[in-house]
Amino acid sequence: ITKRMEHRGWGWQALWWHHFFLLWSTTDAQTRYSIPEELEKGSLVGNVARDLGLGLSDIFVRKLRVASEAGEQYFSVDAGRGELVVNDRIDREALCGQSASCLLPLQIVIENPLQLHRMEVEIKDVNDNAPTFLKSDHVIEIAESRVAGVRFPLEMAEDPDVGSNGLKTYTLSKDECFTLKVKEIENGRKIPELVLTKSLDREKKAVHSLFLTAVDGGNPVKSGTSKITINVLDINDNVPQFENAFYKVDVKENIANGSFVISTRAADVDEGPNGEIEYSLGVHTHPSVLELFYVDAASGDIYLKRQLDHETQSSYRIDISAKDKGFPKMEGHCTVQVDVIDVNDNAPEIILTSKSTSVPEDSSSGTVVALLSVRDLDSGDYGKVTLQLLKTSSFALKPSFSNNYALITNGPLDRESISDYSIEVTAKDSGTPPLLSTKTIPVSITDVNDNPPVFTQRSYNVYLKENGVPGSILFSVSASDLDSGENAKISYSILDSKVQDVSVSSYVYMNSENGSIYSMHSFDYEKLKVFEIHVQAKDQGSPSLSSNATVHVFILDQNDNAPAVIYPSSAALGSLSHQRMPRSAKAGHLVTKVTAVDADSGHNALISYRLAEATDASLFTVSLYTGEVRTKRAVSEQDDSSQRLILEIKDDGEPLQSATVTVSILLEDALHEPISELRHHKASEPSKKTGRITLYLILSLASVSVLSLLTFVILAVKCMRNSRSSGSCCCMRRSDSDDYKNPNRNLQIQLNTDGPIKYVEVLGGDMMSQSQSFRSCMSPMSEYSDFTLIKPSSTTDFKEVISVLDASLPDSTWTFESQQVILWRLPHIKALCISSLQRDLVPPPSCSPCLTNASTAKSWMRRCDDLHTFTENTKGKPI
Repeated sequence: ITKRMEHRGWGWQALWWHHFFLLWSTTDAQTRYSIPEELEKGSLVGNVARDLGLGLSDIFVRKLRVASEAGEQYFSVDAGRGELVVNDRIDREALCGQSASCLLPLQIVIENPLQLHRMEVEIKDVNDNAPTFLKSDHVIEIAESRVAGVRFPLEMAEDPDVGSNGLKTYTLSKDECFTLKVKEIENGRKIPELVLTKSLDREKKAVHSLFLTAVDGGNPVKSGTSKITINVLDINDNVPQFENAFYKVDVKENIANGSFVISTRAADVDEGPNGEIEYSLGVHTHPSVLELFYVDAASGDIYLKRQLDHETQSSYRIDISAKDKGFPKMEGHCTVQVDVIDVNDNAPEIILTSKSTSVPEDSSSGTVVALLSVRDLDSGDYGKVTLQLLKTSSFALKPSFSNNYALITNGPLDRESISDYSIEVTAKDSGTPPLLSTKTIPVSITDVNDNPPVFTQRSYNVYLKENGVPGSILFSVSASDLDSGENAKISYSILDSKVQDVSVSSYVYMNSENGSIYSMHSFDYEKLKVFEIHVQAKDQGSPSLSSNATVHVFILDQNDNAPAVIYPSSAALGSLSHQRMPRSAKAGHLVTKVTAVDADSGHNALISYRLAEATDASLFTVSLYTGEVRTKRAVSEQDDSSQRLILEIKDDGEPLQSATVTVSILLEDALHEPISELRHHKASEPSKKTGRITLYLILSLASVSVLSLLTFVILAVKCMRNSRSSGSCCCMRRSDSDDYKNPNRNLQIQLNTDGPIKYVEVLGGDMMSQSQSFRSCMSPMSEYSDFTLIKPSSTTDFKEVISVLDASLPDSTWTFESQQVILWRLPHIKALCISSLQRDLVPPPSCSPCLTNASTAKSWMRRCDDLHTFTENTKGKPI
């Protein structure tokens, strides 16, 4: 055991001395601590944080740790106090053997950013080992013929301790024939020799028992004892003598097993068996030597049994014994030193000192990715190593000190292009031929949020039928993000915007995970035709990135509105319209005109009229597209005086929508037309009445004229008062403060007539802009001169107007002949449509409530456009 420890100690001693002198020559200054061996776990070595100029918080933040080159982790850092403490039992003898100096090199690795500091811990010897002998009992045979002064080498004791704690001296128990002589050889080693001081007399004492004690210089002193038994022999009195007492040979470590090492020779002057010599390894030979060498018993040649290794042990000491065959046997001794010569048989070893092998993709050039060190167990030039990278331009190696390197970035990184690198590092020594080793270092590029989500399109068009089911999906948008992890997780949202002064979130909502857009309620084309949804895709990075897209939603019209009759007015007159016509009417006489509108658009709003039922179908006809009811032939005496017509009004949609109106016509022998100064009265047939009737007619005409004049005087006075109070004229546009744009507007009076139906329009300026207007409804009967002037307002309910007229006039006045609309004015959109639809001057509805709201006005404008197109396609056929 002692020889094995000695062998291991010498190996560690040589290895650490080699590293020590190499590091000492390349490092300007290093931190060194000194501690005794065998300290308990947790014992203080030194304050690393203070010596490196670090705060206690830096130990946690920067992840300070200890890396040992010896392979065992003997030390650790107390993170709470920044102290280097003993992590495991340290046996100096196991580490450094008999070396005078025992240094443990340490690497202090600090991450974030990566730094490497080198330290040394000197392990001081303590007297923890007592001297020991390989054998506790040793037998020596000495012939009685040996003369005094002969020396017999004894077994040397082994003490792993060094310095003053090592082996100091030997002592021998008292004996009258023997004394002890201590011989000092190279390296300060001491060999005990037994000296015969007095001739032996076997007849007096055949056996001598002695005790050899080895004492060290420690405090307290430790010792070891070996028993020596001396058997006194007779006769053979010549000892074999070697040619040289010391042999030395150099052998390369790659020498083959069984190779010859060296030859030793001894001679014995005795004759016969007493002069025949046998060679053998000494009885005190260390087991490690016995495993490697053997000696030929006849020739004394030494051979190699196993492969040598310079890195394990560079030198061996072999004791050779030569014994004769006499009785008693005589024995001679010599020493052989075998020095093992190094060859380049160890490839360099690359050691990854740091653990982190990932780097953010936005790292600047020169960022430390990993720390490397390289070592070669060979010596001299064989141990000089160069390090280089293979096939990479994004990384480089930066030397630090000794054989330590830093792997750094050498340019910009892009995880989306390359997310993982396998960096091959090659180490090559200076031997001939050189030996190589390669290590692959995986480096992961961590993602940073440098890519915003990208929609598949910047703009989407969605076509949606009206009257859909609330909660149904409208559309799905999709975006992608080139980043990874949280940086690529996308959430969708709708940006706040207005649709008809209402937040778009009142119309739709969006699934934040998959980008699906759902309706909140059913859409009505007549109220909303198109709107925009501004959507945003946002990732979960920090800071987050986003992009926007626009979804254009177009509402498609469905035929969900039936035609609405606006003349005759069902609200004022009920579902039955009463009309009068003279029996003298000829073929083509205009009896009445039915006017209807449809809130839908396109073909869904194209209206046609049909005579569904009639008392006499041969007497009347209805225009398919205008709704005019005319006579097909002249009225005869045989025709009933009361005619009833049912007109069906249909649109062109799918499914078809329809409405009906009933017209009751009274045929009269004579029909008196009221006289009005607002139109030119055609010459009537010669009166066959009496002068009294003529007088009544003249009085009626005069009264109506006076009433009309009074009406216009009142209107002029009211206009002048309004112009003084508001700064504008009633016949002109309002000021800009009233949200009217056109500064030039003149009062226009338009007289329209067709048979018995008469109306006049008073228009304020052009019909394509908003204007101020007045409506007036007057009874045509001479005995009623009621006049109603209504100021326009966007909130005016025409149903209330009709109610006012109903309250002011008797029911008898609401006949066909008495329905004269004296003043009728719609906003510009309605006026345009009425003018387009009724350009042949058919009577408009009297104060109809169905045209008062904005949506209906817009539908009138669409009707107008559609009907104009239809008119052009039908080559001017009136519709």
